[in-house]
Amino acid sequence: MLTIDYDRLDLRPGMTVLDLGCGEGRHAFEAFRRGARVVAVDWGRHEVETTKRWLGAIAEAGEAPESARFEVVRGDLTALPFPDGSVDRVIASEVLEHIPDDATAIAEIARVLTPGGRVAVSVPRYGPERVCWALSDAYHANEGGHIRIYRRDVLRTRLAAAALTPGESHHAHALHAPFWWLKCAVGVDRDTAAVRAYHRLLVWDLTERPWLTRTAERVLDPVLGKSLVVYADKPAPARPAARQIAAAGTTDVERTAAAR
Repeated sequence: MLTIDYDRLDLRPGMTVLDLGCGEGRHAFEAFRRGARVVAVDWGRHEVETTKRWLGAIAEAGEAPESARFEVVRGDLTALPFPDGSVDRVIASEVLEHIPDDATAIAEIARVLTPGGRVAVSVPRYGPERVCWALSDAYHANEGGHIRIYRRDVLRTRLAAAALTPGESHHAHALHAPFWWLKCAVGVDRDTAAVRAYHRLLVWDLTERPWLTRTAERVLDPVLGKSLVVYADKPAPARPAARQIAAAGTTDVERTAAAR
């Protein structure tokens, strides 16, 4: 289940992609299959081992180009172990809402991105997430749980504060919002018949991708999409002043010639 749109991320073969808070690797897998040099990072030891194992299986099965590479490391998202300007793309999906110092995490994303690079950030959308919080404390108030709910303008402002330029945004996973409302209403740890039935629907949608549910989700995403995704760019350096002066001089000459 992918939240990030790889076309909007403009991911191309050979790029170095950093998947932050990779979990069990869903976004890293797709980037690897697309021929990227993937570096997946998570703090959880289990998540790191699972992602490493599955990426290896994808490579052995020949599901990724021979040029694709991967590395999985355990790391702190507020102190990334990578040089400045060393990655072309960053994915931070459903992770910032877990980090107390999200400003430092975003600053680290900006630091490691190469000038002209792009990041895709996804967080739970304000409306559906607020409903979950109202229905259940157990949904979010636990170790490693969600500590904040972002509005779109707040997320864009925090990206801009790190000298990133926010661009396109969209919503995803509308069919998942009612599932989590149901879970929160009956108890997040309760496995009721209704919860099981809805879960079977989501698994069917994920594996079969039928026209009916895919169309329904596309229509409902702007209204009910559980995730908000924002793409932001790290500005490329301005042209050297000498070149700007030369360009300006050429323009002036051309204008003078045209006037004659």
